[in-house]
Amino acid sequence: MSQTRIGWIGTGVMGQSMAGHLLAAGYPLTLYTRTKAKAEDLVKKGAVWAENPAMVASQSDVVFSIVGYPRDVEEVLLGEDGALKGLAGGGILCDMTTSSPALAERIAGEAARKGCFALDCPVTGGDIGAREARLTIFVGGDDEPRKRIEPMLAKMGSMILPCGGPGMGQKAKLANQIAIAGVMFSTCESLLFAEQAGLDVGAWLEGVVKGAAGSAAMNTLGRRSLKGDNKPGFFIKHFIKDLGLCLDECRRMGLVLPGMTASYEVYRMLMSQGFGDKGTQFLTEGLAKLNGLSFKGQA
Repeated sequence: MSQTRIGWIGTGVMGQSMAGHLLAAGYPLTLYTRTKAKAEDLVKKGAVWAENPAMVASQSDVVFSIVGYPRDVEEVLLGEDGALKGLAGGGILCDMTTSSPALAERIAGEAARKGCFALDCPVTGGDIGAREARLTIFVGGDDEPRKRIEPMLAKMGSMILPCGGPGMGQKAKLANQIAIAGVMFSTCESLLFAEQAGLDVGAWLEGVVKGAAGSAAMNTLGRRSLKGDNKPGFFIKHFIKDLGLCLDECRRMGLVLPGMTASYEVYRMLMSQGFGDKGTQFLTEGLAKLNGLSFKGQA
């Protein structure tokens, strides 16, 4: 069993699996999540519950967090009962939420003033990647703390990508989300077109998914959409948050990205219609509704 004590904050769609891998690897794990019931499975497997993030950190050498929005990151790491309040000198904060690069820089600065370290390590790979421990992890921050936690990151992901100093992991993840925005449009629009054109959509997907028109999104989320499975591997409401962060960075850089902006607006429309808790693959049905149609897919 490793002697490194791990703290974990956030056990949502991805965090539950990620924390579970560390626990299974023998790391002592103390955890906190807003809804205690979501931590029950991990507690049954040996994790220790703490009443707030500061208490998690007081019993940990490294604290990981993966929560919803930048405001949540700020609260659980820098708030009155935040993890930094309880972390001893030399400890490491590792935020795996997709969040603001500017906030990541601020957290790193606050940690340094206390003699601690902070890394921004957002991930991509969705619920399947989290369950199968094959996430891609973008790392922003100093080399020394990154090297210290790489064995832990390796329990959660198959690719660890150092990206530069504080905030650069977040910027790398936002670039990733811009790519996903485009590929989700191509996947969902092509499925809807194929159905409306009278094709056998399942056979069509099998014919194209391994070729130049295919993608990882088509192979996973396209298949889910085809079956009418809109359970979230990644929530629409969180994708809107990510694309909003991309727009903030674009404004700061004076950069215009029309495709990403169009994706943001369409997903916002779906959220305004009450679909924020659906998976991003719900875009196929959303585009059908926009055209006064229904997407039948395959049972």
